[in-house]
Amino acid sequence: MQDLVQRAVDTAVALGAQYADARIVHQRHQNILVRNSAVETLQETESLGLGVRVVVDGAWGFSASHLLTPQEIDRVAAEAVRIARASARVHKQPVRLGPPVTSRGFYQTPIEEDPFAVSLEEKIALLLEADTAMRRVNGVRITLAKLAAMREHKFFANSEGALTEQVLYESGGGIQAIAVGNGDVQQRSYPGLFAQQQVTGGFEHVRRLDLVGNAERIAHEAVELLHAPVAPSGTFDVIIDSTQLALQVHESCGHPIELDRVFGTEAAFAGTSFLTPDRLYTLRYGSDVVNIVADATAPLGLGTFGWDDEGVPAQRVDIVRNGLFVGYLTSRETAQQLHEIVPNAPPTSNGTMRADGWNRIPLIRMTNINLEPGTWRLEDLIADTEHGLYLEMNRSWSIDDKRLNFQFGVEVCREIKNGKLGQLYKNANYTGITPEFWSACDAVCNADYWTLWGVTNCGKGQPMQLSHVGHGAAPARFRGIRVFGTQ
Repeated sequence: MQDLVQRAVDTAVALGAQYADARIVHQRHQNILVRNSAVETLQETESLGLGVRVVVDGAWGFSASHLLTPQEIDRVAAEAVRIARASARVHKQPVRLGPPVTSRGFYQTPIEEDPFAVSLEEKIALLLEADTAMRRVNGVRITLAKLAAMREHKFFANSEGALTEQVLYESGGGIQAIAVGNGDVQQRSYPGLFAQQQVTGGFEHVRRLDLVGNAERIAHEAVELLHAPVAPSGTFDVIIDSTQLALQVHESCGHPIELDRVFGTEAAFAGTSFLTPDRLYTLRYGSDVVNIVADATAPLGLGTFGWDDEGVPAQRVDIVRNGLFVGYLTSRETAQQLHEIVPNAPPTSNGTMRADGWNRIPLIRMTNINLEPGTWRLEDLIADTEHGLYLEMNRSWSIDDKRLNFQFGVEVCREIKNGKLGQLYKNANYTGITPEFWSACDAVCNADYWTLWGVTNCGKGQPMQLSHVGHGAAPARFRGIRVFGTQ
């Protein structure tokens, strides 16, 4: 395969490309879903193909094919050059990529147990056992249990001398119980966002989730919510658990720091950003205890890899340091653009360009955008809260195109009174404005409570590309947050 990606690059350069890169990507996905004691989905897909990206006369061109013959590779490279040459007639600013990228090497996700080596029979039996345990609880009407696995083998070369190979593995699963009664519907999910926790790793991580051992507990909690009063409305000190904070980070930090959104190239589909370049190094994004990093090197993260799809090595960079906004997610091209506007900004990419397969161009995507742990034990944080609410696990969300005004709903809300957890509430929602919200954070729990959660459905681009990203968080306290319950 290395010979083929190098052939594509050499052909494009011979035809006039000032820059060229090529990726061969072989993806294998497996998804199993059990709903109400029946296997509803048993899906396994494979995809193999080549994508070639070039710069000619200062403009981009891209072409792709699922055929990997030498003749087809030459044709695809030539087509990418023709598209770039045509684009050059209308482009406004020539592409500038900055210093050359010359990465070389091999990277593979560390795994103990290949998720595709575990039999379908064992996986289905596991899901059915978890499903059965949930359905033993009276009041539970709908149950689901699911497993997923992914393997991606990728070869990359560019005209600057880069040549890399990487094999990424993902494994994950989760369960959800939905209870119906008293004219109401309530749900509980385990272990994380969207009733799933997926990581870069092997099937050993699925075994550690203990889906069966947690099934009956979450089913009882779903039924208990049916009888709980609606959450109160008002202004409260809230402690938000790590599953919900992961989505909070994703929506209110991860998306607005994507520099292509800032420059408006993603405005049509996903909106732009309130984090404009004039705010870099000047905006108070949060309180002093808020530290957020983009870390593509973090073990288990779905945004963890060896190199991005421009061949830039995975790295860890500051996004928010002691509450100050200090960094974006960048590509080679946007880093150059930003450096012109803000001379203190790095002129080189921090490695966040990724494509959803071989037939899509790379976009700036989140890696692992993590809220760094603080110093508190959760027990001490609850004990230190006189009157507040504990909010757990996302149920709904809404946020504007600039990622400024938001509203989130959670599955579970518990009263905190005189430093102790009390009354269970349902249908709790909270709302805020991003910098005000993060400025209200006065405590973050320590590394013992920190988890790196996986998100597998981050949408962006036209045509739509789905990216797998990660978010690490520990429970944290926010003072004076607007909360309201809904019937």
